[in-house]
Amino acid sequence: QVQLVESGGGLVQAGDSLRLSCVVSGGTVYAMAWFRQAPGKEREFVAAVSWSGGTSRFGNSVQGRFTVSRDNAKNTMFLQMNSLKPEDTAIYFCAASTGCSDIYCPSNEYDCWGQGTQATVSS
Repeated sequence: QVQLVESGGGLVQAGDSLRLSCVVSGGTVYAMAWFRQAPGKEREFVAAVSWSGGTSRFGNSVQGRFTVSRDNAKNTMFLQMNSLKPEDTAIYFCAASTGCSDIYCPSNEYDCWGQGTQATVSS
């Protein structure tokens, strides 16, 4: 059974950076993504990376500030978050698909999820 474990969240000030990691174990996954959910808000797509790591896409609210990458040799995906804003405060979830390999996988194709890591940005 595939398991995803996120790490790297924390409390930072506006303008700072954080790097989140997601380690995969227990099986093979293809496309991977980050989602986030702030209190009282719906889950929001943040970024996705293809199986090869060669292509990625981002949500409008993080475009130009966040980058996503993966190291398949280490079964790990990363989210580098720069120029953080208070509105980036959320629980960040790692997601992976065991069937879809590209960056346009529908959300319902992500069938493996981590427990989430909290990122808090103070003003």
